[in-house]
Amino acid sequence: MGVESKNMKLSQNSMEEIEIFKTAESPTGERIKLFVDELEALEPIVNVDTPRDFPLQPCVAPGMDLDFMLEIDEELDSGQEVQRISVINNLPDLLKDSHADCMRRVVPKVREVLHVAQADMQLAASSAFVQILRKDLVPVQNYASTFLQTILSSVDNKDPDIANAWLDTLLDVIDLLPKDIIKKEILTIAIEKGQLSQPVQTRLSCCKILGKIATRFEPFVIKKEILPIVQSLCQDVEYEVRGCMCMQLDPVSRGLGLEATKSAILPELVELTNDEESYVRIAGLQTVVNILTLVDEDTCRATLIPLVCKFCQQSVKTEDVTLPVVAREIGKLCHGFSAYLTDEQKSWFIDFFKQLCKVGLNENKSNKNKDAEKESPSKDQQVPLLPDIIELQDRLIETRRNCAFNFPAMVLFVGAKSFKSELGVCFSNICKDPNVEVRKTLSSGFHEIAAIMGSHVSNLQGDMIMLLRDENTEVLKGIITHLPETLTSVCGPLTHQAMHEVKQNQIADLIPAILSAEIVIAASNDWRLQETIIEHFKCFQYLTNSENIYHKIIPVLLIKLKRARALPVKLAAARSTLFLLRNLKKMEQRAELLNTLVTDFCHGKSCHQRSLFIDICRVTIEYYSKSFFKETFFEYLLSLHTDPIANIRYRLCSILPDLKRLLKLPSDRTLSQLLDACVRRLLIGEKDRDVSQAIKCAVEEMDKTPVYMESGLSRRIMMEEDIEDQKKEAEEKKLIELEERELKKEEEAAKAKAEKKGHKDSASKIPAPKKGKSASSSVGKQERESAGVKRTPSTTSSNSGSTSSVKETESRIPLANRSKLARTKSDSTASKSMTKTSRSGASGVPTPSSAGSSSRKISTSKLASSEASTRRGSFNNSPTATSDKTVRKNSNGSIPTAKSKKSK
Repeated sequence: MGVESKNMKLSQNSMEEIEIFKTAESPTGERIKLFVDELEALEPIVNVDTPRDFPLQPCVAPGMDLDFMLEIDEELDSGQEVQRISVINNLPDLLKDSHADCMRRVVPKVREVLHVAQADMQLAASSAFVQILRKDLVPVQNYASTFLQTILSSVDNKDPDIANAWLDTLLDVIDLLPKDIIKKEILTIAIEKGQLSQPVQTRLSCCKILGKIATRFEPFVIKKEILPIVQSLCQDVEYEVRGCMCMQLDPVSRGLGLEATKSAILPELVELTNDEESYVRIAGLQTVVNILTLVDEDTCRATLIPLVCKFCQQSVKTEDVTLPVVAREIGKLCHGFSAYLTDEQKSWFIDFFKQLCKVGLNENKSNKNKDAEKESPSKDQQVPLLPDIIELQDRLIETRRNCAFNFPAMVLFVGAKSFKSELGVCFSNICKDPNVEVRKTLSSGFHEIAAIMGSHVSNLQGDMIMLLRDENTEVLKGIITHLPETLTSVCGPLTHQAMHEVKQNQIADLIPAILSAEIVIAASNDWRLQETIIEHFKCFQYLTNSENIYHKIIPVLLIKLKRARALPVKLAAARSTLFLLRNLKKMEQRAELLNTLVTDFCHGKSCHQRSLFIDICRVTIEYYSKSFFKETFFEYLLSLHTDPIANIRYRLCSILPDLKRLLKLPSDRTLSQLLDACVRRLLIGEKDRDVSQAIKCAVEEMDKTPVYMESGLSRRIMMEEDIEDQKKEAEEKKLIELEERELKKEEEAAKAKAEKKGHKDSASKIPAPKKGKSASSSVGKQERESAGVKRTPSTTSSNSGSTSSVKETESRIPLANRSKLARTKSDSTASKSMTKTSRSGASGVPTPSSAGSSSRKISTSKLASSEASTRRGSFNNSPTATSDKTVRKNSNGSIPTAKSKKSK
């Protein structure tokens, strides 16, 4: 009883409040009464303590939409105004669901409310009315008799914001209504609004309505109905009306046609362009730019070109607000007039553009004159105020900025051949402009200028270096964002075939400039710009040779990997590093870089570095073949399962399914066993809750991942990933073959040089054949050592010949299968040294597996049994640089384990 009485009291209080609103005689009371009829249909008693799990079932009057009633019910507590706005916003949906009831009961009430509604409701209604017509929810005739009348009456609202909103709605509606309704309902009202007796705001709306209507009717209708009122508004006493009507002359002239435009519109346009008010003159210049595509050659030469020249001269002379507008439109004007200009007129426009680029810079003499005038001002002269001086300076800076924006159009106007003689000095001056905004605008469009220059793009190289050495990050951002496109234009197509010595010499200065830009950007807080420039470091593979990449670019990227603060910058550095790794021609350099990544990151002291190694592995899987990753990072990555930091183990779990996709049985059986041992250890011994959950999710995904078998059937059924992987592996093999060809050429060159020197010694007067032979061999040895090539020492010439032949045979074997060859060789000293050369590269530098064997053996010995030492392609089999002892094998060629040694 207590709960029911409480609910009854609450409902009675709420209904009493509603009744007060119903019986009120104020305008506000009348507005609220419009929505009370719908509220009466709802059940008045609602249990406050009713659980939320049970939906309410209100009683709805027949014929009313349920969603409408629920919307009102839900928004009762938030206020009456908010409720009405919600109803108006949902008006298109209500018309779609229950058209007849909504048009009969809701729409009339909404129209009555809008007469005295607030701004929010007016804006909501203006948007909803357009949607109703666009979605064709109401017949056109009904729309014209209901919604259109409300729009036309609301255009003259006293609030300018509300009036502009309804005017925009009316302009949108004109595009959707048929011509007969526009002529009957809108045109007559628009003509009435354009009379001089109407207020200024009404005449301004008339100008915009006439411009919109002119696009819908035929020329004779425009000439008869619209043109007289247009000419009258062009002569209006208010400059705002003249300027607004001038902006609408473009659609009116397109509706009239060329001949009527010449006779009726052009005289008005010429007069408006010479108006005393700068606002009207600016509107006239913009209209001239807009109608350039409409007028013919005679009109341009006789009327528009002289008009524009006069306008430009006046703007430079007065330095008023029209000057930045001229600089903004100069590109369009020159491009539109280019087909009709004489050589003299073309030179005039070019000189005028140069003059605009200098405004505000050469002010020394004028400043001295102004200072002299300030010292002794006359009675008629007034000292300029400080705000006026600041406004003038801002105006001149805006002019130069607009010139920088239009520079691509002016380069197109002048031509690439004449750029250096006509605009070269001007372009360099803008690149050195003292204002940052001017340089920033030019750098943002530099790639467009470079594309237009074509074969003459070398003239821009010095200016590009100047922009890259700028100390402002905003200027650098403009050119760094489009750096690949700019380099494509400056350096030609970014391909290895296009990179030759002449081109490298031409672009040698670009590399230090880009590196200096990176230093400036690194000192800023814009990590997104840092990420962008590090990503664009990939372009260096086409700009310079392998040695410069290894000694100049890779160290910068490694520093970024270690010291960058933002993680996206580190990831960008990892992608660029692994991308450039492919272009290092020497295997020694590639092995050293891979060893650095393992040593500094996989075995790093910081957990952040070890976490970054997991991201490096992800990028490696993306960029390289499966065999490459299995030979380089697979075992090192699995060793992180014993990491003391839980986050590292957590992140490792997410990459385990990707590792399983890389395996192919039976060749990768040992790696599969290592992976299973790693998962088993994490499942059994993991104590962290999050890591345990992550490894369970990883195991579920790994169970769904199939294991590929190296069989004939699987080779026939190749997926897209396998085809792409084969392409990557072919590129890696091609890189190894290219490297060995170069080594062979170096050996042949050194041998030929030694033989030539030996012939000279043998032709000397004192015969000493033995001495000359030994000398030539020592010289050849020195040449080979200087070329970075080591040979296995041999006792006889036959042994050296067999060594070189075996080495050539090994060079044709893929990198992933060289370890298979290593296990089949004998355990003699010559065979071991030859295997060592084939595994560690031409220079004999150990691979990352041998370099980090001490730390890796501890982790891998806990994972798998002694079968890991006999895995095909594993780094465990590769002989290290320090292993000189011969290993005694069993009779079947296998290496005995520790247990078998004890038994023996």
